[in-house]
Amino acid sequence: MDSDTAAALARLIRGERVAALGTLRGGAPNVSLVAYLAAPDFSAFWLRLSRLAWHTQDLRDDARAALAIVQPDDGRADPQTLMRVTLRGDVSLGGGEGPEPKAAWLARFPESAVTFALADFSFWRFAPRDARFVAGLGRTHNLSAAQLRRIA
Repeated sequence: MDSDTAAALARLIRGERVAALGTLRGGAPNVSLVAYLAAPDFSAFWLRLSRLAWHTQDLRDDARAALAIVQPDDGRADPQTLMRVTLRGDVSLGGGEGPEPKAAWLARFPESAVTFALADFSFWRFAPRDARFVAGLGRTHNLSAAQLRRIA
């Protein structure tokens, strides 16, 4: 991957705020929309989830998950040329490795402050194992977690 493509991936991850979260629910796929906060080095993606949500219940049963981050549809003739990245990894409750990013989360999502007063919301840490970046039609790149961190 050239440096311009790597920079486009980093901009996509840092610039978007929501992702599709894929989990397994009873052995079948379940996808929902979640807000995320990427660690500066892309070693983790923080999610703030309610224990009442299906996806959170799924993660308690099986930590394997995927996040899909997509460039917004701008109405172009061929939507297959939109950039997107799918990250596969494991999710764990809470920090595990360092403090939870409350201040950074609130800076990015100030309206979510109410969730800190609700007992059912917690931080979950998504740790990517690998990624598949589609920079446009026919421009696909498979990345390890280490390569993703270098791109950050």
